[in-house]
Amino acid sequence: MGREIVLILLEKGCKVVALDINEKALEETTEIADSRAESLMTVIADIANKEAIEGVAEQVLGRFGAIDGIINNAGIIQPFCRVNDIDFEVINRIFNINFFGSLNMIKVFLPHLLNRPEAHIVNVSSMGGFLPVTGQSVYGASKAALKILSEGLAAELSETQVSVTTVFPGAMATNIKANSGLSSDARIEKERMLKKGKVALSPTTAAKIIVNAIEKNKPRLYIGRDSKTLNLLYKFMPKVAVWFIYQMMKNKI
Repeated sequence: MGREIVLILLEKGCKVVALDINEKALEETTEIADSRAESLMTVIADIANKEAIEGVAEQVLGRFGAIDGIINNAGIIQPFCRVNDIDFEVINRIFNINFFGSLNMIKVFLPHLLNRPEAHIVNVSSMGGFLPVTGQSVYGASKAALKILSEGLAAELSETQVSVTTVFPGAMATNIKANSGLSSDARIEKERMLKKGKVALSPTTAAKIIVNAIEKNKPRLYIGRDSKTLNLLYKFMPKVAVWFIYQMMKNKI
C-alpha cells in the first residue's frame, strides 16, 4: 500500500520521499515510477531508530527544502497466537515498528510541518486498533496505541495548519505477512481469501482512498467493508462483535 501511495502522489506532481528498511523494495518502487522517479527520493532507514530518522530529515531538507507531510504506513503483524504464547522479543519488535516508529517520525518531522503554510500527517492504524482480533492482541494493542496517539495529536494541532488523518484498514491483499516474517505474499494471500469467498481490498484502491482523504482533510478513515461494518457493530454491540471475531479466528491460534 505504501508503494501505491507513493506512485499516486508522484502522478499528482508531488515530490516524494520513500523510507524503507528493505533496499530491494525501494529499488522496485523506483523502477515502477519510471519517468516520475525524478521527483522520488528513496532512503534506506529503520523508523524504529530515532537518530536515523533525524538524519533522514536533514537529507530531505537538503534536497527538497521543505517537508509538507508524512504518512506513517509501516507496520507488521504478529504470529497468530495467544498472548500467553508470544515472546517478548516479538512483542518489542511489533511495538518498535508499529508505535515507536510512527512516534519517531512524528517527533522528528512535526517541527518542520509546523513551519509550513499547510501540512498533513497520516497514521495508518488498523481494524485491529479499535476491535480486539483473536490471535493478534499484541499487534492490535500497538495499533490501538497509535490510534490514541493520532487522535490526541489531532486535537493538539486543531488550531494549527497541520491536519491529521487516522486510517483503519480492514483485510487487504498486501505483503504484510511476508514483511512480518510470516511467509506468504500478496498474491498468495489474495488467492487464499478468494477461495474462502472473502474479498480483500487492493492496495491501489486503498491508496487512492487515503490520498483523497488527505486532500479533503478527513480526520478518520475506515477502509474496506469489513472495517466499516465491524466499527459500527463494535460501537453498538461490543460483546457480539468480539464473539464474532473470536469464532472466526479461534482455529488459527
